[in-house]
Amino acid sequence: MKILVTGGAGFIGSCFIRHMLEHHPDYKILNYDALTYAGNIENLYDVKDNPNYEFVQGDICDKDLVYEVVSGVDTIVNFAAETHVDRSITGPEIFIETNVKGTLSLLQAAKEFNIEKFVQISSDEVYGSLGAEGYFTEESPLAPNSPYSASKAGADLLVRAYHETFKLPTVITRCSNNYGPYQYPEKLIPSFIAKLMSGQKVPVYGDGMNVRDWLYVFDHCSAIDTVLHKGKAGEIYNIGGHNEKTNLEITKLILNALNKDESCIEYVQDRLGHDRRYAICNDKIRNELGWEPTTTFEEGILLTIDWYMNNRKWLSKVIDRKNTGLFQ
Repeated sequence: MKILVTGGAGFIGSCFIRHMLEHHPDYKILNYDALTYAGNIENLYDVKDNPNYEFVQGDICDKDLVYEVVSGVDTIVNFAAETHVDRSITGPEIFIETNVKGTLSLLQAAKEFNIEKFVQISSDEVYGSLGAEGYFTEESPLAPNSPYSASKAGADLLVRAYHETFKLPTVITRCSNNYGPYQYPEKLIPSFIAKLMSGQKVPVYGDGMNVRDWLYVFDHCSAIDTVLHKGKAGEIYNIGGHNEKTNLEITKLILNALNKDESCIEYVQDRLGHDRRYAICNDKIRNELGWEPTTTFEEGILLTIDWYMNNRKWLSKVIDRKNTGLFQ
């Protein structure tokens, strides 16, 4: 099997490529990535010489190049996306361009070349915000509250439409918040680790009581692997870690691991349209496909903190390259 992984130089995409090369050594992986600010080809430095791995730099909105790379593969796993909510609030245009138009470009090529399966990697944020109880299921209505989540919902609807209209064998996965190695340090966990290691305070939105369900990235990768092989065309599979934590809980856990106290917290004005709680129900993927997470949050967060502490050169280079000023 030859798999096209779009956005494979990003956080989750690079971990997925590493997972697939390890667990399916006979598969060929083509990594297609535009190498925007969050894409880092060094994330895959350790596999660059693997004979079953190939990298092509390109934008999913470049229809000619997309057609060229899709013509030689069996399946597509689409990670390519703009993902940062704050950036979508200040500059939503690129989110529509990449997440909606780019996905359309891939779907058109997949239809043209009769791709065996198209896996769309989405987010639980398309469901909007939950109250204090309950969980998102695959039947939950789409109610995005940010330009980012609206663009992902739009892409999901296009994927669904291509299955319904053209019988393209598509599958959509919607995951909860990922954490782990190689995550770009604009997201909460790596950002806070980087700031604290450089002696800075960490900004906590509002009262810090917004709740997220946290999923270790390699558990997510194994779930996508399962969906790729066992998922039924036209279906949606929610992928969560069953690890609900408030942002303040996460912050205090990182502070404790780095021997810092709560004087390092700086409470800041809440984000516009900040969803209060996300939580995923895993029943469908567990019951139908036999997948469930294996890494507890307590295990995964320590592995993650250790990785960033032991990879300061990677972190410093990423931050210096983008001049974000997080790490000295």
